Amino acid sequence: MDIDAWVWWLIGAVGLGIPLVLTAMPEFGMFAVGAVAASVTAALGAGPVAQVLVFVIVSVALIAVVRPIANRHLNQRPQHRSGIEALKGRTAVVLERVDGSGGRIKLAGEVWSARALDTHSSFEPGQSVDVVDIDGATAVVM
Repeated sequence: MDIDAWVWWLIGAVGLGIPLVLTAMPEFGMFAVGAVAASVTAALGAGPVAQVLVFVIVSVALIAVVRPIANRHLNQRPQHRSGIEALKGRTAVVLERVDGSGGRIKLAGEVWSARALDTHSSFEPGQSVDVVDIDGATAVVM
C-alpha cells in the first residue's frame, strides 16, 4: 500500500494539533497550518522540495505575523476592577453633610457612610464629591 505525500502531510498536521490541544501552545497550531498548506501543495502535484518550502514559509510567516499581534492583544487587556476597587475614583452625591468626622453619600446607587480626606474640609448635601478610598465601610471623599 503506497500512501500519497499529501496524506502524510495531513497526518503530520494532526500530529502537530495534538500538542496544541494538550499544551495550549499556539505555535503548534501554526505548524499544523503549515503542514496543511504543504498537503495542498502535494495534492497539486508539486515535488518534495516545494512541499517542504511551503511548510516552512507558511509556518514561519504565521509565527512572524500572528505571534506579535497575539502578544500585543494579550498585553492590552482591559483591567476590570471589581468590589471596592471599582468604587475608587467614582463620583458620589452628598446626602448628609460630610466632614472629617463623618456623613452620608450616595455612591453607585447605594447610601454609604463617608468622611472627608482633609479633616478641615466639609461638603454640603447635593454637592458632588470624588471617592479616593474605601476604609472599611466608609468612603473617603474629596
